[in-house]
Amino acid sequence: MRTAVSDPAAARRAELASFLRARRADVHPEDLGLDPFPGRRNTPGLRREEVASAAGVSMTWYTWLEQGRPADPSPQVIDAIARALCLDAESHRHLRRLAGLIAPEPDQMPDDVGPQLTRLLDVIEPTPACLLGLRFDFLAWNRPFDRIWQPGSLPAGRRNLIWLYFATGTTAAMSIGWEDRGRHLLGQFRSVAAEHPGDERFAELIGALQEESKQFRVWWPQYRVEQALTGQIVISRPPTDVIRLDVTELKVPSHPSLTLCVQVPSGPSDREKLARII
Repeated sequence: MRTAVSDPAAARRAELASFLRARRADVHPEDLGLDPFPGRRNTPGLRREEVASAAGVSMTWYTWLEQGRPADPSPQVIDAIARALCLDAESHRHLRRLAGLIAPEPDQMPDDVGPQLTRLLDVIEPTPACLLGLRFDFLAWNRPFDRIWQPGSLPAGRRNLIWLYFATGTTAAMSIGWEDRGRHLLGQFRSVAAEHPGDERFAELIGALQEESKQFRVWWPQYRVEQALTGQIVISRPPTDVIRLDVTELKVPSHPSLTLCVQVPSGPSDREKLARII
């Protein structure tokens, strides 16, 4: 018989069981607005039956989860347990991973740009940088990024990187070899959208892009998929002529739905040309 160490599924179930027991100890019935079950408590936190009741699952089934037994929980059940245990967003994501599920749906992962991240964009100057949301919306940007790409000039509801690339003509007009970058970017967008089927915002944006952009209509059915990209953008911006920017995309661990996009001048001459723009 294989042990939990040699059996990844068993190891994951054991980790899930430990996580549930630890989080249950941190919550009290009063935290959920529940009347405590009667009787003396020998351990802190909720009892198993209180978690099961709050989550709307059977006591036996929840006990199996805490014992590390195979149970194959559904997303709806895991999300109900997350609410019963008052989990924050990161703990909720961790619970889903331990249960072998994908991350919570987008409406459970709000795009939240706080003052710390805004200050980070300011510190990065004079390098252009922005923060993108899950659906590639521009959420915040610094002054150099605004001078080059002008996301604030896009219509409300359309301050979006994919919209900028395909619907406005701006990128095609000022970027050299934009088609290759655009294909990669569209593949990245499709990969993220596929992780969240049924999301209304993704569906609305894709429909609008299909109406607005012939290039999007041609490339979208090709089903190219990509992961986060690095690479180079080459822009032509009078009077400085050609500027090369090395692009790096970084996830923000404290805000998993956000991506920090930084466009670093490739060399000294590119830095000088960028300085003249900003």
